[in-house]
Amino acid sequence: MPEGSETRLDGAEQAPGGTAAGGGTRRGLLIGAGLAGVAGLAAACGGSGDDDAGGSADTGTGGGSGGGQETGGSGGGTALAAAADIPVGGGKVFKDAKVVVCQPSQGEFKAFSAACTHRGCAVGSVSGGTINCHCHGSKFKITDGSVANPPADEPLEEKKINVQGGQIMLA
Repeated sequence: MPEGSETRLDGAEQAPGGTAAGGGTRRGLLIGAGLAGVAGLAAACGGSGDDDAGGSADTGTGGGSGGGQETGGSGGGTALAAAADIPVGGGKVFKDAKVVVCQPSQGEFKAFSAACTHRGCAVGSVSGGTINCHCHGSKFKITDGSVANPPADEPLEEKKINVQGGQIMLA
């Protein structure tokens, strides 16, 4: 063992600066490679392994504001769609913006997070008055984001939007 080095509990020699003597050990290299593999697997399996992220879906859902839409004001935010593009009683998913915009009744717009509260999958569509997650079958009401069908047990997070000049924008 070189002078001034110590032996760690795992048997590797450690130089005075805290690095392994000789630049590292085979055991350290193998442990590091194994941990990197586990970290990669964990990242790939993040939510549920069947997350459905991507662009916009034609029949998806969208993000809404607390208690409806905001009109007037200074505007700002990211333009999502024309109000005319959101069907009454339905909605549209904007996967890139991670929101669902719904129009529960004529002229009333709501927006919610597009991440299902069950396992974090991106919701995939809006139909029959619900925002639908295709991963495990959860459904959420377009009126308030509350759970209409488990396994999710928490409502979708409501998002703020502005409706100005016929355009829907994230606040």
